[in-house]
Amino acid sequence: MNKVIKQVTKNIAERSAKKRNEYLMRVRQQAALGKGRATFACGNLAHTVASCSAEQKSTILDFTRVNIGIITAYNDMLSAHQPYKTYPDQIKSALQKMGHSAQVAGGVPAMCDGVTQGQIGMDLSLFSRDLIAQATVIGLSHNTFDATLLLGVCDKIAPGQIMGALAFGHLPAAFVPSGPMPTGISNDHKVKVRQQYAAGEVDKATLQTMENEAYHSPGTCTFYGTANTNQLVFEAMGLMLPGSAFLPPNSPLRHALTDAVATHMVSVTHGCKAYRPIAEVIDERTMVNGLVALLASGGSTNHTIHMIAIARAAGLTVTWDDFDQLSNVVPSLTMLYPNGPADINAFQAAGGVPTLMKQLFDRGLLNMDATPLYGTMQDYLTQPILVDDKITFIPATDSLDDKVISAPQQQFSTQGGLKLLDGNLGRGVIKISAVANENRFIEAPAMVFESQHDVQKAYQAGQLNHDVAVVVRHNGPAANGMPELHMLMPILANVMKAGHKVVLVTDGRLSGASGKVPAAIHMTPEAQYDGPLSKIQDGDIICLDANNGSITVKTDIGKRVPSHPDLQSEHVGAGRELFSLFRNAVSSAENGATILN
Repeated sequence: MNKVIKQVTKNIAERSAKKRNEYLMRVRQQAALGKGRATFACGNLAHTVASCSAEQKSTILDFTRVNIGIITAYNDMLSAHQPYKTYPDQIKSALQKMGHSAQVAGGVPAMCDGVTQGQIGMDLSLFSRDLIAQATVIGLSHNTFDATLLLGVCDKIAPGQIMGALAFGHLPAAFVPSGPMPTGISNDHKVKVRQQYAAGEVDKATLQTMENEAYHSPGTCTFYGTANTNQLVFEAMGLMLPGSAFLPPNSPLRHALTDAVATHMVSVTHGCKAYRPIAEVIDERTMVNGLVALLASGGSTNHTIHMIAIARAAGLTVTWDDFDQLSNVVPSLTMLYPNGPADINAFQAAGGVPTLMKQLFDRGLLNMDATPLYGTMQDYLTQPILVDDKITFIPATDSLDDKVISAPQQQFSTQGGLKLLDGNLGRGVIKISAVANENRFIEAPAMVFESQHDVQKAYQAGQLNHDVAVVVRHNGPAANGMPELHMLMPILANVMKAGHKVVLVTDGRLSGASGKVPAAIHMTPEAQYDGPLSKIQDGDIICLDANNGSITVKTDIGKRVPSHPDLQSEHVGAGRELFSLFRNAVSSAENGATILN
């Protein structure tokens, strides 16, 4: 096993010892209380089963039977979550055949960042993760359940569900994926039309037609953004059945695995020999496995926030330095958009998560003694197939397409997809897996903006026709909820296409949109708290050295007074006024951008 993997795992365990022990003590105290509904008064139980059929009432009132709580993110607007409409009935039916039961414990908000990109609703996107964690807790607080099934896929939704489930860490918990939509148009064509529209070369109708062809049916969006990063990383962490992340919606194997994960939960509840509470599944070993899979796959930069917040919910302290140390020894093993042309369906066809896990195992990059929800980590080196309508797990293959997943002992880069940046502008991260070598060192004068919309106006006015460091500040968690700055990518890509050097420097986010434009993001301390970005002025020379992990300003800005715009107008409208508590209490991006301890 790689020495750095061992050391980072050890470092997390040691620095987390006190908080982790406190967390596990709370979990054990919960478990010691036994089956929750067995302690209920008659009135409590009556309310629990009031809406159930006579058969289900009998099952739930029989305390020798298992009752599973379903936390669902179903709505019929999100393509990734629309397939979940039928899951509760399917899960209940599978369990009923075994003499057990399930109930929908609660629904959680599920907003689509694709809908809210560039809109004021995006200011609530990151905050929705902690709200989802709280909503998950509310659902489980009825305390009538022996295990938890999480129906959620996208961006902030799945991380929030895990964080909430960890508050009931004595219960086993598993994700039930829904799968990606079929491939539409190529990613190259999508990027081309977006850049043409930003440059005024095609009209809005052309853009709309292209977007409709890209996002066209139920299922997860097919590019490798935050939603699909969730699925890959959480499978690598053992939080779902092996090989289940990227099977198509409504396929026979997808249907069979949904039944299988539901019935599997019966065998891992409290009192069973194979008891697997989520508190014991998610530990320092599991977290490192997730980070390794994230880095090897060139996953979303959002996970430099989410993985830290998930760790905190489990009493663990993960840092950006852990990401950086791992990235130095974890090679890039996939080539998925925005890092390359292929989409998630091509990844699945090349072998999917099991093939990637096999590659990582062969290189000694996994904690194989981690405890997954199902079996052992060896089982996560297998893939499911249907034989006579029954699931059989067979050994994972080597890559079936070495342009998408690298061949054995080969890699697309010797280092992982993310890099820590540090310097007199603060600390941040960059997704370098898609950035060409010639664009990893840039020195350019700053142009300072407070909004991505102002950058768009400057571009349309012809003010970005030179080498430039575009600084977009006061977009951190405490300022306005840290919206994604997705609309900047076609603009800045066009500036690069015109032959100019470009770097984006921001305390905001880019998420899965991070691509060929070099971007120093999640800068902390954020400008709202007088971070260095608040002192930058137009013309200051900014230097990005991504290979060496530095982000600096050449000018001495130490004695400058921080500049702060009036953000009051960004704190009201579309319900943003209801989230002042979040803006006032949220931690830095480096600490998970969370209001939860």
